[in-house]
Amino acid sequence: MNATSEFYVVRAGDSLAKIAAKFHVSLAQIKEWNPQIKNVNLIHPGDRVRVVAPSEEPDGEFEPFPGKDFFQSSVSSPIIEVMGWRLIEEGCSAYPDEPDLQWSEADRRSYAKWQQKLGFSGSDADGIPGRGSWEKLHVPALHMSE
Repeated sequence: MNATSEFYVVRAGDSLAKIAAKFHVSLAQIKEWNPQIKNVNLIHPGDRVRVVAPSEEPDGEFEPFPGKDFFQSSVSSPIIEVMGWRLIEEGCSAYPDEPDLQWSEADRRSYAKWQQKLGFSGSDADGIPGRGSWEKLHVPALHMSE
């Protein structure tokens, strides 16, 4: 469901031990990388679990700014979904559920929260990504050619 490889979306029947085994890491590592999980026996379908150490993520491999014209309701792209997950990680969610591939009003409202978090206001916090705020969000590169 998600487009990046450093996170796993929990499915029914999963446990942290099963997820750790699937990704060939220890349960201790999973717990260290996911401090938001207070009870290792209590995860739910749809939860996102980090399965790669933050230090193992490639440095500087972020999705380049796709341009303001990209952010329209007619656009459907994995870039939009991954952007949504980054906004959630930054505490800037206005999503009723999970982000998806389609640019929506929830994406715009979430991005406006990000712009406000960066100190923008007025028309500079309209929810339409600009190059500066996009580059600070650090949306992971998708490597679409793979």
